[in-house]
Amino acid sequence: MLKGKQEIIDDINGHITKSGFPYGSWYVGISKDARDRLFSDHKVNEKDGRWIYRQTSSTQIAREIEDYFVNTLNTDGGPGGGDEDADIVYAYKKENYTNP
Repeated sequence: MLKGKQEIIDDINGHITKSGFPYGSWYVGISKDARDRLFSDHKVNEKDGRWIYRQTSSTQIAREIEDYFVNTLNTDGGPGGGDEDADIVYAYKKENYTNP
């Protein structure tokens, strides 16, 4: 069973907070294939990088969560990304080797 919107926000927020790094050093986005976006497109280190993703029940919920992190908590990222099938929210700690 998928987690609800607030549970996903809490999971991602807890992951970011636990890292000790400020919100601005994190990137939050949405995708249909979070693993591909994280490890291929953004070049996150799967083994040693700081990352998290959660599947939502809809693209709308994913967009709302992304908007919350980008526009309320000031993470990096650009609301409006992904396509109509993007139902996974992902976040990663930006490093000098990630894109961005």
